[in-house]
Amino acid sequence: MSEFAMLAAALAFLALVCVALGIVCNGLHRNQQRLLVEQAKRDALRDARIKELGKRLDAYLTGSIRMGEELHELRRVVAPLPDKVSQIEQRDPSSLSFTQAARLVGMGASVDDLTQSCGLSKAEAELISRLHKPRAGQPQ
Repeated sequence: MSEFAMLAAALAFLALVCVALGIVCNGLHRNQQRLLVEQAKRDALRDARIKELGKRLDAYLTGSIRMGEELHELRRVVAPLPDKVSQIEQRDPSSLSFTQAARLVGMGASVDDLTQSCGLSKAEAELISRLHKPRAGQPQ
């Protein structure tokens, strides 16, 4: 074989290698593009989920803030009640003891029962009833 034939064979071989490399590079490029599209879809789903979770978190936080405000308001309303009961107990020593009325509430007496048996006004009976009514799940 002459040098020219060997050179031509080497060039043909290199051309085939270049074509093969071009085909491999093209396949890799297409695969990379497909992976990028799939990643973009996953990113979009993740971003939508994050946005949805953010909205949920905002709703929970808003609800918690509202509950805290309502709890604060309830504490403000309930705080003076023990002093009011003490004032009521000290006001009329001749009437039936408010302690006894509280016991009656613990045994299930209604507001009407308290007004009749203890001589309390309806407002007083309601106050005693609310303060001393047994709560669910608590021993009497």
